[in-house]
Formats: sequence, C-alpha cells, structure tokens
Amino acid sequence: MRWIWQAIRICCGVAALAGCAAPTPIPPTQGGPQPVLTPREAARNFVEVVERVEPVAESICRQETGGRADCDFQIVIDRRMDIPPNAFQTLDERGRPIVGFTLSLIADARNADEIAFVLGHEASHHILGHIPRKQQKATAGAVLGQVLGRVAGADAATLDRLETLGAAVGARRYSRNFELEADALGAVIAWHAGFDPVTGAGFFSRLPDPGDEFLGSHPPNAERQAQVAAVVRRLEERAGH
Repeated sequence: MRWIWQAIRICCGVAALAGCAAPTPIPPTQGGPQPVLTPREAARNFVEVVERVEPVAESICRQETGGRADCDFQIVIDRRMDIPPNAFQTLDERGRPIVGFTLSLIADARNADEIAFVLGHEASHHILGHIPRKQQKATAGAVLGQVLGRVAGADAATLDRLETLGAAVGARRYSRNFELEADALGAVIAWHAGFDPVTGAGFFSRLPDPGDEFLGSHPPNAERQAQVAAVVRRLEERAGH
C-alpha cells in the first residue's frame, strides 16, 4: 500500500515539475530518439525499479561486504522543483546507506532501464566503500599539501591553502576510478534485477561530456558507456546468452 501512495505523490510531483519547465531536446540515441515519459509513466517506472532493484542491491551488498556494512538501503526523493537532474549516495547519522533522486531526474529518465542503472550505480558507491575511501584520499592529500608547504617554508595562510588544495586533489584523483567502479557494479545489479544496463547507460548521451577535464571528478561519457557494455557482455557470456 505504501508504494501506491508513493506512486501518487511522485506522479503529482513530476506533473508539477513538467508544468514549470520546458522539456529539454532529446538527442538521438541507440534505437532512435527516446520520448519524454508522461508523469504517470515516470512515476510507475520509478516505483517498479525500486521494488525490483533494491532487494538485488541489498543482496549483492551483503555478499560483497560479508556483513561488514549496513545494506539496508533507504531510497529517498528530493522534491525540490528548482534543481537539475541528479542522484546521490550518502549515509545517515547511524550509517544507514541512502540513495537519493531528484524529481527532475525521475522526470527526465526515458525508460525504467535508466532509473535501474542509476539506482544500481549509486548503491554501488556504498557497497564499494567509496565515501570512506574518498575521505582517506582527501586526508592524505591534505597532509601532503602541508608537508610540501612546510618544506618550502610557506606561511600559515599559504599552508592552509595548500592543505585545502591537497585535499581536493587527493579526493578528485580517485573520483574517476570510483565512478567507473560504480558503473561496472551498477550494471551487474541492474542486469540481475532484469533490466538492460546498456539501455540504462544511454542517459550519458544527454549529459555534458566532461572529457579529459583536469581534476575532473567524472570520466568521459563514452568511456563509461563502453565500461557498461563490456560488463554486460561478460554477464551474458556467463549466462550462455
């Protein structure tokens, strides 16, 4: 019953969003242009995806972490109408993993496969321990910045700037690898839940391509799509498809 009411609330929110923002142009994708879904279709897709993908993500989480991590995912929706499409993974104060979607991402998804891949990707950040690993890299970068500054005889203000810069570089240096790792495991999760990760990764075609931006936090879109396609090929080969 809770899913029925959630679907109604999401549908209303997506409908309101559609009423206050013009649809974005749809570039060609594999299989031709994908139409924008109606609010009801978008809401139905989201609810179906969560019901099917969440238990798979939790099962894989328990397998991969050996019970060392909290695998009770909480799926939340950011209902603000004025923020762009986005999804995120974080932890609550007790360490429970949270995966969040903006209403605009739910409205912009062209099919259930895209939502499934995004959910699998964000859940994978938790399964792979990316938050603590990123914090460790940031701390190491900050320490290195301090050391280099002291060796160079920098003043206190410069040391603070070097520490901040070192933390940013340390965190971003590994962000691209983290994204590719989450893409790979996210594809596995979506595939085992019965969705098509290759179709799901089609949403990269609508994102600005970060290319090889210096200290960029995300790899090029084509590299991410190739990663997903390679993972799916291996899964299908093992399954004898």
